[in-house]
Amino acid sequence: MVRRGDNLAFAGGALVFPGGRVDDADLGTARDPQLAFGFDGLDDDDAAARIACCREALEETGVLLTSGDAPDPVALAAARAALSAGPAADEATSFAAILADLGHRVDAARFIPFARWEPPAAAPIKRRFDTLFYLADAGNTASAAISPDGNEAVAIRWTTAADVLTAEACGEAALVFPTKCNLQRIGQYASIDAVMAAAAGRLPPFIQPEIVNRDGTMWLVIPEGCDYPVTEDRLENLRRE
Repeated sequence: MVRRGDNLAFAGGALVFPGGRVDDADLGTARDPQLAFGFDGLDDDDAAARIACCREALEETGVLLTSGDAPDPVALAAARAALSAGPAADEATSFAAILADLGHRVDAARFIPFARWEPPAAAPIKRRFDTLFYLADAGNTASAAISPDGNEAVAIRWTTAADVLTAEACGEAALVFPTKCNLQRIGQYASIDAVMAAAAGRLPPFIQPEIVNRDGTMWLVIPEGCDYPVTEDRLENLRRE
């Protein structure tokens, strides 16, 4: 989990999963056999999003979810710094160059589709994101030495879903609603293998929350039957952005 900077417009100060915007060049990386494999059967949106997951994990956390020999730590740190230093529009192109320099490729199978979340068009929030969530096992990665990027991510830690949810309940951590729901979904499984097998065995659910008025109390509700153990909460209890 990473903690976003307090000054950020979206989810400032909240704990979130590493992530970010999909760029046009991510699809080019996915379709380049020198840089990626296992993407042939994926549609463009899914393929590009898996590359974006890999790229953003490196930029925000230092975790390199690629296939290849362990890189020199100094070279990897320099590559990560270059990725963060350039304009946001150039990040995907820079990531492709990093892969080429390292001799690494992205394995599509490492990223398991978990869910897609999108607020309804009428949602009273300032920023709407069509968000794809993926699971990725950080074992056997080229690098799993973590550190925050100091920009979007000001703090970072390996943790468990249960610990984060407990911290939020005690007022020690902030979570936006989709993050909280996905932590609850992950936390119902006894092991990493179990949650990844469950996700791989079903299509990723499309979740579009709905605001429901029940006797004057506003509730935020998500669909039943989508593997989420908690499907509603009072709107007043929730942070949405």
